[in-house]
Amino acid sequence: MTAVTPARTLADEQAVAQRILDHIDHHTTDLSEHTWREPVANYRSTERFERELAEVFRRCPTPVCPSAAVSAPGDYLARDVAGTPILVARGRDGVVRAFRNACRHRGVPLADGAGCGRTAFVCRYHGWTYGLDGALRHVPDGYGFPDLDPAEHGLVPVRTEERHGLVFLTQDEPAHHNDALDELAGLIPPDAHLHGTTQIDIPANWKIVMDGFLEGYHLRATHRQTFYPIQFDNLNVIERFGRNSRVAFPYRRINKLREVAAEDRSLDGMLTFVYHLFPNVVVATFPLNLAVIVHEPLAVDRTRTITYTLTRVAGDDAEGQAALKQGLDFADEGVAEDREMVRAIQRGLASRANEHFVFGRFEGALTHYHRQLGSILG
Repeated sequence: MTAVTPARTLADEQAVAQRILDHIDHHTTDLSEHTWREPVANYRSTERFERELAEVFRRCPTPVCPSAAVSAPGDYLARDVAGTPILVARGRDGVVRAFRNACRHRGVPLADGAGCGRTAFVCRYHGWTYGLDGALRHVPDGYGFPDLDPAEHGLVPVRTEERHGLVFLTQDEPAHHNDALDELAGLIPPDAHLHGTTQIDIPANWKIVMDGFLEGYHLRATHRQTFYPIQFDNLNVIERFGRNSRVAFPYRRINKLREVAAEDRSLDGMLTFVYHLFPNVVVATFPLNLAVIVHEPLAVDRTRTITYTLTRVAGDDAEGQAALKQGLDFADEGVAEDREMVRAIQRGLASRANEHFVFGRFEGALTHYHRQLGSILG
């Protein structure tokens, strides 16, 4: 399911393929202009963490889920986003909306988890009922609230935008706009459906979790028996679009493209693209599936990773489903290795050995995202 955007900024398939083949031939990789020193205090400071939530997460358009997770009217999901209980639902009119997940009577959350087939949300405390559009539809024994204006007591909306197969939220104003999101056009195929959703809590700062997705310098050391035999160590193409980035992790079989005319080369099945959507979401492409991975900060030292797996493989395609499972199981092995490194880094913070983490010139995607984060926080 590798897809390349018809981008104004991102390179096309043929250009990316040639850059990778050139790197293979010259034993090189993409280099940024400078190294970067990120203060370790930025991973440990509670004050910094609270500012990240308030000034970045709640004011940037942030993907909360793929559209496929709420694909039909009545589909919904409810979870905390940057510490705020949020309810997302697709209405009968087909529009996705998000609300602060609290009854307007006494504040009880109206839903938990995810589901489908809803026609309304009913508060389990006193039965106040809201439509999928957030409007207050019914108050039991309404005569007890003679001055209540239903129009002013609907669910509190959160700015919601559905673009290119993703649902974006912006909780607070003034918002930090992300004008580069149209680079994602074509990334998620319109016929991709939700295969499954998983989540895991990791005892580490969200930025440590995020860092591990954006460089290939660790492939040989960390993934010696998993990713390294089929990929290259420290060989990446790194591109930036707005606050976001795209990193190409080529498979060794990309060498087969040498036998294909340059203008006919396709990257389908030849690499994994990792799109970093600022600040905390990754979209990763694989031959048979695509993963939308949300790193939800829970505390300065705790992150919830939610993975939405999308695929075009039909449910009744036994051979395709078997191949998909094999690919997902293989990826899970490598991701487990990454999580162990994340936990180790978090434990290492307590050593006080480092005042800064130094990102090399081949870790340019890390430099870009930390620079963007710092520019907002001042």
